[in-house]
Amino acid sequence: MPTPYLDIQHLTKSVGDRLLFSDISLSIAEGQKTGLIARNGTGKSTLLDIIVGGTDYDSGSIVFRRGLRVGYLPQTPHYAPELTVVDAVFSKAGELADLISRYERCLSTEGTPGIEALIDEMERREAWDFELRAKQVLTRLDITDFNRPVGQLSGGQLKRVALANVLLSEADLIILDEPTNHLDLEMTVWLEGFLGRSTKALLMVTHDRYFLDNVCSQILELEDETLYSYRGNYAYFLEKREQRVAAQNAAVGRAQNIYRRELEWMRRTPSARTGKARYRVDAFEQVKTDAARRIEEKNVRLEVKSGYIGSKIFEAQYVSKAFTSEDADGKKRETVILRDFYYNFSRYEKMGIVGGNGTGKTTFVRMLLGELPPDAGRFVIGETVRFGYFSQAGMAFDEQMRVIDAVRQFAETIDLGGGRRLTAMQLLTHFLFPPKRQQDYIYKLSGGERRRLQLCTVLMQNPNFLILDEPTNDLDIATLQILEEYLQDFRGCVIVVSHDRYFMDKVADHLLVFRGAGRIDDFPGNYTQYRQHQVALQKENEEAQRKEQKHRPAEKTQKQTHETGERPRRLTFKEKREMEQLEADMARLEAEKKQLEADLCSGLLSVEALTDASRRLPALQEELEEKEMRWLQLSEIG
Repeated sequence: MPTPYLDIQHLTKSVGDRLLFSDISLSIAEGQKTGLIARNGTGKSTLLDIIVGGTDYDSGSIVFRRGLRVGYLPQTPHYAPELTVVDAVFSKAGELADLISRYERCLSTEGTPGIEALIDEMERREAWDFELRAKQVLTRLDITDFNRPVGQLSGGQLKRVALANVLLSEADLIILDEPTNHLDLEMTVWLEGFLGRSTKALLMVTHDRYFLDNVCSQILELEDETLYSYRGNYAYFLEKREQRVAAQNAAVGRAQNIYRRELEWMRRTPSARTGKARYRVDAFEQVKTDAARRIEEKNVRLEVKSGYIGSKIFEAQYVSKAFTSEDADGKKRETVILRDFYYNFSRYEKMGIVGGNGTGKTTFVRMLLGELPPDAGRFVIGETVRFGYFSQAGMAFDEQMRVIDAVRQFAETIDLGGGRRLTAMQLLTHFLFPPKRQQDYIYKLSGGERRRLQLCTVLMQNPNFLILDEPTNDLDIATLQILEEYLQDFRGCVIVVSHDRYFMDKVADHLLVFRGAGRIDDFPGNYTQYRQHQVALQKENEEAQRKEQKHRPAEKTQKQTHETGERPRRLTFKEKREMEQLEADMARLEAEKKQLEADLCSGLLSVEALTDASRRLPALQEELEEKEMRWLQLSEIG
């Protein structure tokens, strides 16, 4: 069995009087891709920070394989503000970046001492292409001004620079904390493919469930200070977690029955408890603990009655909006957000808004809310509309206020309909703030818990039109599941701006796709359907181009044949045999790929077999793509 890259045994961590996790153990093997799932405030980011040496722990051991190189993307990365984007990417990229820096310094030194040895090393390690690869990765992450100081970047841009830094590093193990935050949908899909093809080991925290399903071969769940391991992707985790919870609930039920009987026995007179029965007194405490446990699943949907909303919601009447900015050379550049945009929003509509960063999604929302005036046209809002806005920027809370008071300042109760009412405490409990946590001061909350609290303050105002701008950032999966159910039952209107594909599929019934330069598509379906539509269109275009390319050489060949008497190019016997072999190879590789994917999700592989399978899958994918490309080349000839 190979030595694990990372081995953690019996790790315990407390913050003040609060226990985050106790006696947890985990290991990550070579090539293994692991996702960590937990509710906000339970210690996910703390655990990652402990692993990379940024935070102390109470007890336990953390052992890395000797010489292991680790790359880490924190939730909030930091760089010296004067560094340029390219310098920041090089700054933590390991020995290769250091080699390039030494080469650059040598060039600027009189006499260039040692230049020959450096050139040989640059060639041996293929360092010449490193800067080009860095710029390619940055471009895929929508960072194109490579010489801009990082001090001038937004938080989202800085996170993407740090992500590029980690991806380009020579690390054997990559640790990522919320890598999909601040990525648009296209970037997320690209990153998913990048990590899926990589042979590096991976440990990451993310709420993107499609990402977890497509990339990870192991899921770790941190719950009730305990770590549970599942050898498979997210779909496998859901199946096995349901079985675990059912088994634990059955165990709790049995423990409660035993507890009742033991309690009756313990309450008897002391004379009844002889020395011979002492073992029952000791066992009673354990039974009592087991019976007190509650494995609660939020199966009860929160059906809140929204305020009455009329048939007139809002109408965007030929709205236009553009911004003018200056580039580094002082030239003015106009960015068009909307151009003569018309839309009539329907009653009870649930719309998703998607598009790349900078295409105007948040600007559109701000104009709808009246925070930003359009350049031309107008928004006509219905008289009964009452907006509830969950902003991407977050909310400024009074740090010394208690959690429950932050919600009560908006309302004490909200109407559920039928004479039923929901208190602020009940709403907070539903959104995973237990009564004890509701009495804590806000300054004690994690970033994700603050976002959850912000969501509760919005819902407590009982709006009939919810606008959620990037609600999935920093929210854990458990909260997202509750929010999804809430929005599905919500008797009002919803607009969601999000890069979370899973969330959009469950909530939105149609999309506005912001394509940039004022172009907006209205698509009647969810995001997966939109993506399938785009892929189908792309295939149609590629097929049309292939036919056109195939037709053009045919015309040329016919002309040459007429003029010179030459025969058109045909497949040789050897090429025909090669094409037949390619078809057989592709079928074999596809079957092997499906079997590997099934094995990785089975949870039955040993660590050694799991490592071999994780190595083989990206190599197999690359081999398959090469054979498909060669087959296409031959098919165009014949």
